[in-house]
Amino acid sequence: MTDHHTYLNIHSRCGAVFDLSARLPAQVFREIEGESLFCEFDAVLAPDLWPALCAMARLQGDEHVELLVLEPDCDTYYLSEYQSYPALSLSVDATEDDYWALIGHEAARDIFGSIAISANVIAVTGPSRRWGCWGERAPEVAVFRGFPSVAARREWQEQFAPMLDAFGALQSYLPLAFRGQTVPDVWAATLATNYGDGVVPARPIDQDQCG
Repeated sequence: MTDHHTYLNIHSRCGAVFDLSARLPAQVFREIEGESLFCEFDAVLAPDLWPALCAMARLQGDEHVELLVLEPDCDTYYLSEYQSYPALSLSVDATEDDYWALIGHEAARDIFGSIAISANVIAVTGPSRRWGCWGERAPEVAVFRGFPSVAARREWQEQFAPMLDAFGALQSYLPLAFRGQTVPDVWAATLATNYGDGVVPARPIDQDQCG
């Protein structure tokens, strides 16, 4: 995206939904409450998940999905290196190919000018500001919140599996992002408090230590 005004508008709407300075496991959602669902970070930056983003937007009556890259920094990375703004607004009627054409576009014919490759922290929402998806490359997860009902959440989860709750993410996705494949206790407890029911899953038993 190369339009400065549109970029500022997307940045403003994302700032209303998320605390743009926060990072997981801290709470990134400002006011949206309810159950959260997690997927792998890279999935959000792939065309296969575009229908899931569109479905979330439609649940809240949005006609567009808006994505903002927070890291790397807009001014010092995207504008300086590629003369582009790291954000997009795309109709929910767009196709997976349309989505990929934007996030996969290699600015200046450089692979690292592509959002799909370079983005480390992203925020996704819609004009309603009633739902959101926040993703970070370091822990390799993205979290969704803003389902209008338990039934809608369950149906969306089943349709776009694998989507895991905080307990499942701590057991499945997150260990792979930490040394020794062990999520630190404080990190896990904070995530569970902010995005789950506060119950931290017990660590798997090391089979080598079993009698």
